[in-house]
Amino acid sequence: MQSCEPSGDSADDPLSRGLRRRGQPRVVVIGAGLAGLAAARALLEQGFTDVTVLEASRHIGGRVQSVRLGHATFELGATWIHGSHGNPIYHLAEANGLLEETTDGERSVGRISLYSKNGVACYLTNRGRRIPKDVVEEFSDLYNEVYNLTQEFFRHGKPVNAESQNSVGVFTREKVRNRIRDDPDDTEATKRLKLAMIQQYLKVESCESSSHSIDEVSLSAFGEWTEIPGAHHIIPSGFMRVVELLAEGIPPHVIQLGKPVRCIHWDQASAHPRGPEIQPCGEGDHNHDTGEGSQSGESPQQGRWDEDDQWPVVVECEDCEVIPADHVIVTVSLGVLKRQYTSFFRPCLPTEKVAAIHRLGIGTTDKIFLEFEEPFWGPECNSLQFVWEDEAESCTLTYPPELWYRKICGFDVLYPPERYGHVLSGWICGEEALVMEKCDDEAVAEICTEMLRQFTGNPNIPKPRRILRSAWGSNPYFRGSYSYTQVGSSGADVEKLAKPLPYTESSKTAHGSSTKQQPGHLFSSKCPEQSLDPSRGSMKPMQVLFSGEATHRKYYSTTHGALLSGQREAARLIEMYRDLFQQGP
Repeated sequence: MQSCEPSGDSADDPLSRGLRRRGQPRVVVIGAGLAGLAAARALLEQGFTDVTVLEASRHIGGRVQSVRLGHATFELGATWIHGSHGNPIYHLAEANGLLEETTDGERSVGRISLYSKNGVACYLTNRGRRIPKDVVEEFSDLYNEVYNLTQEFFRHGKPVNAESQNSVGVFTREKVRNRIRDDPDDTEATKRLKLAMIQQYLKVESCESSSHSIDEVSLSAFGEWTEIPGAHHIIPSGFMRVVELLAEGIPPHVIQLGKPVRCIHWDQASAHPRGPEIQPCGEGDHNHDTGEGSQSGESPQQGRWDEDDQWPVVVECEDCEVIPADHVIVTVSLGVLKRQYTSFFRPCLPTEKVAAIHRLGIGTTDKIFLEFEEPFWGPECNSLQFVWEDEAESCTLTYPPELWYRKICGFDVLYPPERYGHVLSGWICGEEALVMEKCDDEAVAEICTEMLRQFTGNPNIPKPRRILRSAWGSNPYFRGSYSYTQVGSSGADVEKLAKPLPYTESSKTAHGSSTKQQPGHLFSSKCPEQSLDPSRGSMKPMQVLFSGEATHRKYYSTTHGALLSGQREAARLIEMYRDLFQQGP
């Protein structure tokens, strides 16, 4: 059995030893998404030379995943640059010519983004009827009016009444329903259609928020998310080009792919001045996929240890490599933190950080791309929206597994067809998306075709020639799409999630010691609390830092929020070592 003993580097890496003696800090960044790349690039640009990025998957980009099929690029992950005024993603794309082929139709200013602002959305019922345009417009005006009310609770400090259950979905559904029922001008048939449309709009909102249901999104915190002014833009060559631009400033040897991390052991200089006591690798169930080694030329067992150093943090990788560091920037998704925080950190995370991880929400929003030989929709149609007439009185957005397809809110038409061909993009979220992910392509294509036939009233629609879909919920390196403020959470929880470890003496220091230890990890089976005992010496500050979209209080769920959070954590370390780098070698 392999042993994870760290090896000395006196012969292998004399440069690193020299840098250590001069005080050059070693920083390990976990994750090569936008946050991780932004952090690494900012550090390197400011003179940090000992930076390593560990990426569990075999590619950079995180939740940016552009797939090239034929002449077109399809986005399984991030799709839009949300806003342009002061958005660093927009400015990076615009400065590098990535938006030169973006059509006017792809510069959407609507709140709910489509692939094109041209044309009209076709609202269809499960009886094969198209809802009249005037009815759609009247309902849309009413819905948007109520939606604007949901922003006021946070922005103006309005109290939330008990009837709303502090839920965006509950509040919106009841407000819109009451106004529809009280409208003296509509017929009963029109009222039924509008009542059914509520559920369709709330499904779209659920996909937008990446929640299982918009009913789970906090009403009191909803207005804190901030929209950057300006249009939403699509990058024709693929959002991955933004990732590649960020990575251009990072030397290739810095990023190690296929390098999942098992555990971060922090506060080690106080507890173990000569390094951790290492148990044999491979024992126990760590609930991780095993990587296939690093790209650095070291053997999987090889560490980077200098016996004369006291490293505050030790990163234990799945391939048995043990990497000591001064600082670790964690950029993993909130979904991964929820699933693995008990085994991912030793000692355990502080109680308030664990509570924030539990309170904040992350769900799954998936896309289903269907490519057809010829369009069966008209040239004026930019989307097909599905309204189930039997849901007029429904109060839930949850369906049994066999009815998962009811959560598909509709299909957008990809525009322009000269670039994409004849392609529809469907949206589904929540637990129903996880059920969809377990189905094979043939089954999903068959069900989607039947829905399109049913809602359009056209039984002759052929099956698509090709299907492409995402699976963010079941991906072990993400466990979801992006975060939201769940009922019971607030922006304060985002701040707690982002707070570096260890806490200062003025911060909470209690840890959740009742959490069960996962077998096979380093150190003892008990989870020690963070200690500020002077007899152990003062702890080095900012050993573990946190970034990623879920850690940005105003821009959570966005690519610019992810990038800015990486730059934020890099700035903490740059400020910490400002005097060192001003003095020079």
